[in-house]
This record gives sequence, structure tokens and C-alpha cells, in this order.
Amino acid sequence: MSPLLQAVLTIALGVGGCVGYFFGANLVLDKVLFPARGPHLARNITRANMIRPWVFLFPAIFASGLYLAYPVVGSFFRSLYDRTGSTYVGTGNYTFLFSDDGFRQALLNNFLWLLVVPAGATAFGLLAAQLTDRLRWGNFAKSLIFMPMAISFVGASLIWKFVYANDADIGLINALRAALGANAAVDVLQIPFWNNFFLMLILVWIQTGFAMVILSAALRGIPEETVEAAIIDGASPLQIFFRIKAPQIMGTIVVVWTTITLLTLKIFDIVYTMTGGNFGTEILPSYMMSFMFKDDGRATSVAFVIMVLVLPVMIWNIRQSRKEMR
Repeated sequence: MSPLLQAVLTIALGVGGCVGYFFGANLVLDKVLFPARGPHLARNITRANMIRPWVFLFPAIFASGLYLAYPVVGSFFRSLYDRTGSTYVGTGNYTFLFSDDGFRQALLNNFLWLLVVPAGATAFGLLAAQLTDRLRWGNFAKSLIFMPMAISFVGASLIWKFVYANDADIGLINALRAALGANAAVDVLQIPFWNNFFLMLILVWIQTGFAMVILSAALRGIPEETVEAAIIDGASPLQIFFRIKAPQIMGTIVVVWTTITLLTLKIFDIVYTMTGGNFGTEILPSYMMSFMFKDDGRATSVAFVIMVLVLPVMIWNIRQSRKEMR
């Protein structure tokens, strides 16, 4: 079957199935289960209207359970078995993880990423949003800042590999060091501890554009009356920004922060492309990959730990979103 015909059939079956389910569900509710006639007319209509939303939600709930809930439960049980999946080891895989120096290093690095990347990307995005709104060519500047978002993480990593290259003729950092009189080139990706921050800089560079676009829209939504009143009262530009504008867009700042936090917890491409997790740059996803094809039990245990770390951030983000909608 040609891809075009396959796409047409998929669309036809998908749309037709949705329409058929909609009309079929209404027909069963209104004509078969709770017919709108007879002595129980009012009660049947009430019951049908109570059940109807759940009938329409059932496909989404079923799909979510099948593709989200079931894999989570299955992964947890899989993490309780050995590498072959045949011998039950209980919490043995988790005991190994928390006693392994590599896992503790990866966990520490992940926390560093969570502290630095969301804060850096949000701060630079907010700064860029504020400054570009004041420029006549601000839209062009925003396009340049947003451009890294169009690059894949692997592509961005390859670009920054040239920046960090251990060669003054190629690497920007070593070229600057040579211009300042340094004799020997240095490979910044092999400097213990600090090499993590050089990797974080790549993700900050990518996500600053995202933060800038969202925060710029929020800044433009601030009522001009509040800013004008602050100017009349003699407030300085810094006071206007930190005491007038920032508090009014705090909800948006929190959403941007948590969105980048979720992305940071799942980051893998940059570390794998730049260092492969070597030189003390291991993070949980790359640590998981070291077991992926040789020990499914331990790899699944790491995946479950990542999910547990992501879950509180997601719950908090959902609660904040609900507060904003009220």
C-alpha cells in the first residue's frame, strides 16, 4: 500500500470512527438504555446526561490507560526482576542503584541541571523579552534569539563541539585564550565538575528563545496604567520591572520555569553527543542507557526513578495552571 493511500485510509477511518462512535453512543443512550419516553421520562433524561460525558471521555481514558498507566505499572514490576526478566529480585535493583557511585554522581548532576538550566533560561528569556520590546528592530532580535529552538539537541551539540574544541584554530574558547596569551589549549569538556556547566550552557542557549517568546507576550499583557502610575510616582526602570511588571507575570514565569524543568529532567541528547556521560558528566538518562542493552531490570529501575522525580513537578505545574484558570 502506498504511503499516500495509507494516510487517506487512516484519516478516513479515524474521522469516520469518531463520528460513528459519537452518533452510536448517543443512539444507545437515548434510544436503548434511557429512552426519552414513558413514565420515567425525566429520570431517564437525567441519567443519560450524567453518563454521556463519561461515554465520550472513555476512548481518551482507555487510550491513556493503555499507553501511559499500563507501561508505568509494567515497568515497575519489570524493575523487580533481574536482567533476564525471569528471576524476582525485589528491590535488589534499587539497592544496587543507590549504592553505586555512578548513580549518585548522575543524580547529583541532574540536580545541578535542575538548579542551573531553568533558572538561567528563564532569567535570560525574561531579560531578552524586556530589552527587545524596547528596540525598533526587536522582532528581528527575537528571531535570532529564538532560532536555536529550531535546531535539534544533537545539532546544537555539534555546533557547540566546535566552540569547545581543543584547538585554537577551531574552538572559540581556546582562540580567545590564545589571543589573551595562553600557550596550551584546554579541553573544557574534561574539566571535572565545571564541564557540567559547559553542557548546561547549551540547553540554556536553546531554551532562552522559548522563555523569551512566552514572557514577552506576558509583558505586553500588563496594563499600561500601572506602569504609567509608577512612572508618575518617580519609580526607576529597575523598580518598575521588579516591583510592577515581574509580580504581574509571576504565574507565567512559574509556568515557563516548570516547563523547562520537565525538559531538563528528560535531557539526554546533549550529554550523549558531547561526552557520552564520561568525565563526570553522567546524568540519569545516560546512566540508564549504560544498562539498556545488557540489564533491562536495572535500566527500568533508573527509568522509574526518573519518572518519580518528574511526577512532583508535573503535579505542582497542574495545580498552578488550575489556579491561573480560576
